[in-house]
Amino acid sequence: MKKLKMYGLGHCSTCQKARAELEAQGWTVDFRDVKDAPLSADEWQTMIADFGDKLVNRASLTWRGMSEDERAQTPLQMLEAKPSLMKRPAIVQAEQRLLGWTANVKRPLGVPA
Repeated sequence: MKKLKMYGLGHCSTCQKARAELEAQGWTVDFRDVKDAPLSADEWQTMIADFGDKLVNRASLTWRGMSEDERAQTPLQMLEAKPSLMKRPAIVQAEQRLLGWTANVKRPLGVPA
């Protein structure tokens, strides 16, 4: 059985689309809404280690609304304070760590791009 973990926001249209497309390809998706079920500092640290600074979505509306002081914080501080700042979806499948929902993310999961 094909299983993966997906982190994102339940109301995010990209997360909803990714989840639907993955399930249509036979994946069992363990979805975690990072706003409704916040990650612990250790879980965020693991995600930051896995995905690097790209986990912080610097093109988001959330980022644009942040002050310079907020933007100067560490990725951990920013993500703990504003989970919606996370680039999404973040997908963990075996040894794969995939971020976003682009053709380069879909291909290794067998989803038509």
